[in-house]
Parts: sequence; structure tokens; C-alpha cells
Amino acid sequence: MPAPYRVVQWGTGNVGAEALRAIVEHPGLELAGVFVYGADKVGRDAGELCGLPHVGIRATNDRDAILRLAADCVAYMPRLASLDDVCALLASGKNVVATPFLFDPLSLPAQDRARLEAACAAGASSVHGTGIHPGFAGQVLPLVLSGMCRRAARVHVQERANWSFYASPRITFDNMRFGSRPEDATLAANPFARFNSGIFQEQLHVLARGLGGESERVEVAKELVAADAGFEVAAGRVERGGVCGQRYRWTGFIDGRAALEIEALWTIGPGYPESWPKPKDGWTVTIEGDPSLRVHFTNAASFARAREHSIAEHVHSADVATAMQAVNAIAPLCEAPPGPRTFLDLPLVRGSRALARARSESR
Repeated sequence: MPAPYRVVQWGTGNVGAEALRAIVEHPGLELAGVFVYGADKVGRDAGELCGLPHVGIRATNDRDAILRLAADCVAYMPRLASLDDVCALLASGKNVVATPFLFDPLSLPAQDRARLEAACAAGASSVHGTGIHPGFAGQVLPLVLSGMCRRAARVHVQERANWSFYASPRITFDNMRFGSRPEDATLAANPFARFNSGIFQEQLHVLARGLGGESERVEVAKELVAADAGFEVAAGRVERGGVCGQRYRWTGFIDGRAALEIEALWTIGPGYPESWPKPKDGWTVTIEGDPSLRVHFTNAASFARAREHSIAEHVHSADVATAMQAVNAIAPLCEAPPGPRTFLDLPLVRGSRALARARSESR
């Protein structure tokens, strides 16, 4: 049996803590270190940070200490991404699987792309951006469906999500600007919105290349809806006039026509805009072509025992899915040639030990 890959967990928020737990429990992986941002987490055992018994690895906020570690891969999951940190990790010889960005390094600004490629060359390392969306729902699902098509005239990826049960004020209010005045939530006014918009645009470039085209340009449209009454959500309170709906449309043009579109329908609170499309919650992928295909994807704590779980547990399942998409990509990424790697460059990322774990838990 080959030696396990040594992995560093970078960030232990909602997604990072789930990834940390998966790394500790995975027989093909060995935890090498943990990087944290909060002073209250420094020095704590990794097991304590993810709800497991102590494992003998203590968390640190010392970047140099992490760079000096002998490790094969870093599961990079901070709230705010840093290209400087990723390049330093890559140059130190560590592969990086990242959930906040780098879904298509080829579409980065030339200077950033050159830095990333130079870091990969220096460390003989590779980097891959992944997650649930952007990531699986917006790239893997359309590409898999396309395998049954003779021709794809248009690809549409649609996400509907209600943020009411997401309990992070920093992400819900500070980053996403739900609850703010509409003028403070525009792309021009919100740097995080511009960053977030950019990574969704990256998906379109990957899709275009994966389907044999080249995205000439991407048009971005954003519509904001304000609440007509105040209400409470898990992260806090939204007052009357605060943003309660955000609709994005990212449209990719190939050969002069709108061939690819990603649409996000994000709301908070009890209402839903009457003029918006009304798909089911989750992600819907539609290919208009020969033949035309559609699939709907969602996640839950359990479908068989849905009523036994709270809303919070069902919402949390998305954190688990995001973490596992990254953790399951570690081995394929470590085995890939050096350089930036998208879903087009890696084999199908799968839960290669998922059934073995299910057997052990049922005993």
C-alpha cells in the first residue's frame, strides 16, 4: 500500500473544519499541519478543531512554519483568498487544492498567471480550484451531461439559494451585503462582489474550452431587490429597504452568440421576487441541443430521514460537500503533472473510499 499523502489544512471555518475532519479520518492521507487565523485557535489540537479526539498536531498561525513543513498538499480554505500565500506554498513544493478561487487559472490577469506558473515550476507543484459552486455544479455536471450530446447549442446553469439559515454575519452581511442599502451592494461598491463575480466567470471559460469552444467575452448583469418589511434571519436582522434578493447572470459568448449562462438567484428572508424564475432550490443544469438534457442537483443531511434533521443540518451539508470535493481531489492533484489544473486536466474526482467508510459506520 502506498504511503499516505501528507496534507496541511489551511483554514478551519465551516468548510475547513469539515475538510480537516476528513483528512484525519482518511486512511490515504496524513495530517501534517494546520494553519489558523483566529488567535483563540492557535495551539489547539487539530482534533479539537473538528470534533475529533486529539491527534497530536497543534494549529499555528505561523506561515513560515507551514512553508517549512514536509507535506504533499495544502487544503487551502480561508475566508479571503491570497495569491501571495498560494504562490509561496506552491514554490515550497506543496500542491494546493483551493476552495475560494483559482477555478480557471488560465483566465487570470497575465501577471498573476505568470506568478502562479512560476511558483508551480519552482516547486514542481500543481494547483486546483474546486468546490460545490463554483466547481462541481457549474463545471463537472455540465461536462458530464455533454457526453450524451451530439450538439450543445446552449448551456444554462441555474442556482437558487436562500441565505436565511446561514449563520455567518461576516459572509451574509459584510461580504454579500444582504441587508445593506442597494447602492452599497452593487458590483461597483462591493469589492467582494467583484471578486465573487470573477470566479463565476472563470467557470464559463472552463466550460467553453471543455465543450470545444472559446469564450470571446462574458457579460455580467446584476439585479437587486429591497425588502418591504424587516425580518430576522440566522445571521441577524434585515431592515426594511435592505437588500433581500440578488440575481446574477453571467453570459458567455461563443462565435458571437450567447452560448453559456450561469444564473444565481440568491435571496434572504421569507419572500421571493415574483418576476424571477422559480426553479427548485439547488442547482439546475440544462443543455439545449441534440438531444436536450436537464438535471437538478441538491444536497441534504439525509433524504431518507429528512425530518430527523434540523434546517441548520441540511444547510451544513453544503459545507461537507464542498470540503469533500476538495479532499477527494488531493490524490489526483498530487499525481498530476506540475502546473495549474482545472477539472479538464484531472480524472473524475470521486469518493474512492466512501462505501468503505459507510460500512465501518454501520457496524
